[in-house]
Amino acid sequence: MKSQIILLSLLFLFAVSTTRAQSQADNNWMQWRGPLGNGVAVKANPPVDFSETKNLKWKIAIPGRGNATPIVYEDKIVILTAVPTDPSVDPQVSPNVDHDFKVILVNRNDGSVIWEKTVATDLPKGKIHELSSWASNSPCTDGEMIYAYFGSFGLYCLDFDGNVIWKRDFGTMEKRMNFGDGASPYLYKDRLFIQWDHEGDSYIYALDKKTGEDVWKLERDEPTSWSTPFVVEANGKTQVITSGTNQIISYDYETGETIWSGKGLTQNVIPVPVYENGIVYLMSGFRGSFLKAVDLSKASGDITNSDAIIWSYDQDTPYTPTPLLMDGKLYFLRVNNGVMTCLDAKDGSVNYSKERLEGISTIFSSPSGADGKIYIAAKGICLVVKAGENFEIMASNELDDDFHASPVFVDNQLFLRGFENLYCFEEE
Repeated sequence: MKSQIILLSLLFLFAVSTTRAQSQADNNWMQWRGPLGNGVAVKANPPVDFSETKNLKWKIAIPGRGNATPIVYEDKIVILTAVPTDPSVDPQVSPNVDHDFKVILVNRNDGSVIWEKTVATDLPKGKIHELSSWASNSPCTDGEMIYAYFGSFGLYCLDFDGNVIWKRDFGTMEKRMNFGDGASPYLYKDRLFIQWDHEGDSYIYALDKKTGEDVWKLERDEPTSWSTPFVVEANGKTQVITSGTNQIISYDYETGETIWSGKGLTQNVIPVPVYENGIVYLMSGFRGSFLKAVDLSKASGDITNSDAIIWSYDQDTPYTPTPLLMDGKLYFLRVNNGVMTCLDAKDGSVNYSKERLEGISTIFSSPSGADGKIYIAAKGICLVVKAGENFEIMASNELDDDFHASPVFVDNQLFLRGFENLYCFEEE
C-alpha cells in the first residue's frame, strides 16, 4: 500500500511538472518558431492596427546588425546582434573589422536594456550575402538558461544574469556562395540540436543542454542548408526531423538512429519542417518547388515512394520564409515574393493560391500567427491577414524599418525586430 501511495505521488508530481512546463511554453515565445514550432502563439491577442505613432508601447535602437528573430520569456526579451568594433563602419559591409557578438536582454515592459554581454570578439570569416547578417541564428531558452548561437562564431549558454556557463566551437562553416549562417538551434527537453550543413563535412549534433557536450553526433551527406531541426513526439517515438537537399531524415531522439528517410528537397533548403495532428510538412523553393505531407504513423524506412507521403503540392513554395501551420491550414509564400497560398493541411486541397500581398514585393521573414490573424513583415510594412479559407487583408501597417526577423507575440503584445529597431506594439 505504501509503495502504491509513493507511485501515485510521483505520477502526480510528474503530471504537475509536465502541465507547468507546457503552460510555460504556451505563455512565452522561447525559440524561433514559437511554442508549437509552427509559428503560432498559443495564447496571444496582438493589435491589428499599429504604426510609428499608433499602439506603439515602446521602440528602441539595436546596435550593429542581426536578422535573428528575438525570443521572449516572461518579462524579458533576448536579442542577438553583431557590432563592428569600429563604430565608423557599416555593420552590414565590414568583414575586415572585428565584431562584438552580443546577447542583449531587454525588459519587455518598457524596452529598457537590462544587460549587454559580448560573448566573442572576432573577425568575420569570409563574406555574407548582402541581405544576411553576422547574427542571423535565433536564440532559445528553457526559462533557466539562454542558448545563443552564432554559427561559425560558436554556441553560448548564458544564465539570465548574463554569465556564460559554457560554450562550444563547431569550426567554420563553408556556406554555398558565401551566403552566411542562418540555421537556429532547436531545444527539446534536455537536449539542443544543431544542423551543421555546409560545403565541408556536415553533421547533426545532439547536445546536453547543461554541459554543451555531445550526446550523439552523426555525419550527414548534405550540402549547404539553412534549415533548423524539428522535434516531435509521434508514432511512439520522439523524432528529430531534418530537411536537406539530398535527404529528409527522421532521427531517433535518444540514439540518433534513422527512423525514416526519403528523397531530399531542392537546393539551398531553408524552410523548417512543421507538424500538426500526426503529419509533418517539408518544403523548399529554390530552383524548383517541393512540398510533401508525411503521415508519421506510416513513416518507416525509405518513404520516397511509400504511402507515408499522403499528398504533394509542388508549386509556389517558399525559398527563405518558413510556412505557418495554424488550425489545420498551411500558409506559405512563393519563393521570396509577396504571393500567398493557403492549403488544407489534411488533404492538400487549395483554399486559395497566388494571392498578392499588396505593399510587399520581396520578403525574407516568415509569417507568424495569433488569435486568427497572420502577421507578415517586410520592408517598411507589416500586413495582417485574416486566417481562414478566404483571403482577406485586415490591415496594412507602415513602419520606418526593414524586417527579416519574424513577428513574435506574447500576451497582447507584438514584437518586431527590424534592421535598426526593436518594436513593441500593444492596444492602447
